[in-house]
Amino acid sequence: MTLSRRDFLAATATTTLLSSTIQRGFAEEKKLRKLIMIAGTPSHGPGDHEFNAGVLLLDKCLKSVKGIETVVFRNGYPKDDSALDTADGILCYADGGEGHPLIREKRLERIGKLMAKGVGLMCCHFAVEVPKDVAGTQFQDWIGGYYEHQYSCNPFWTPEFKEFPQHPISNGVKPFTIRDEWYINIRFRDDAKSITPILSSKPSDAVRDGPYVYPKGPYKHIQDAKGRAETMMWAYERSIPGEKGDQAGLHRGVGFTGGHTHRNWLEPSFRKVVLNALLWICKVEVPKDGVASEVTEEDIKANMDPKGNKK
Repeated sequence: MTLSRRDFLAATATTTLLSSTIQRGFAEEKKLRKLIMIAGTPSHGPGDHEFNAGVLLLDKCLKSVKGIETVVFRNGYPKDDSALDTADGILCYADGGEGHPLIREKRLERIGKLMAKGVGLMCCHFAVEVPKDVAGTQFQDWIGGYYEHQYSCNPFWTPEFKEFPQHPISNGVKPFTIRDEWYINIRFRDDAKSITPILSSKPSDAVRDGPYVYPKGPYKHIQDAKGRAETMMWAYERSIPGEKGDQAGLHRGVGFTGGHTHRNWLEPSFRKVVLNALLWICKVEVPKDGVASEVTEEDIKANMDPKGNKK
């Protein structure tokens, strides 16, 4: 069969278009950013520190978001952490302090090398706390600040979040107020210009006077700061120096001090600001109206740890 010139050109155009579409599809697949989500081991009583259920809930909310893929590790740091080698961002939602999953067993060096490559990091709630002399400097480099024992404090209170900065993490977030164990007086880096407060509010004098969750306090330096707004979620961005002194890339970090009470994920803006941040640390464009998601009572009850009556 002999093709006419018109048929030949049409066939060639179709083949070119198909090839272009396939190549574009491969390119889009390559653009997928990988988020590693690490949930801590069971902690506190039922409904509190539900790290496994919380991470799985956030993972469910991200499933329909374009440009990102997720890998979830439950019950602590993975035994095989090779998935981190291809990560664009890491979420750590776990107990902190001396048992922090990112600092135990010489993992500081492992995580530090990933941060130096430009991998983003977000720590939620207790995971923003590390021992000052063990990992304080590193966490200032990785997420911009950290909870320092007896410098910071952890009252249960109900801040009002009314205004938000012009920042992708704020996209679509509406004013909200919610009771949680919101940490205050974070030990931030000295170069404050690299840190953008996302959630800020002024604690009442009564909140500053305590009691705090642990130690109960009060601390004089916390009381002396009455009237000052406190930052409870922040974004941090820094350039990564290259071998010849030039800039090799960009590293992003986020600290979020809420997340003690599992039911708080029902609040749309509480949830959205965290989901937005997870995209941002992975360098995925945050939608203009933020990440859309729906969470039901059934979703909240799913995957909770069998803690019984543990207090």
